[in-house]
Amino acid sequence: MNEKTRYSDEELQEFKELILTKLEKAKRDYDLLRADITNSEGNDINDTSPTFKILEEGAGTLGKEETGRLAERQMKFIQHLQAALVRIENKTYGICRETGKLIPKERLKAVPHATLSVDAKRKS
Repeated sequence: MNEKTRYSDEELQEFKELILTKLEKAKRDYDLLRADITNSEGNDINDTSPTFKILEEGAGTLGKEETGRLAERQMKFIQHLQAALVRIENKTYGICRETGKLIPKERLKAVPHATLSVDAKRKS
């Protein structure tokens, strides 16, 4: 039996739909994180009112820093999903960049932007 070297157009379309759904959610989440950092959703006085509680200010700063890191990670995830869409268009999606073999569907459904099979990932 010949080993399959790439996913069919129908299978690629299924992955594309999965990725587009995840991409839409990731972009919404990113927008929420950005809004939280810039306080663009609020009309309160939290960022302008004088406060004398240094601990609260420190906690607020740490909260924004953590949110900033989450936003960075979310943007990286978005970029990985967009790169996966390019691989789908090029019909190279799902091919392990180390072994050249197909990444199992189960792995791609769990991590749709994966470029390595589980075995190749463990070796790196």
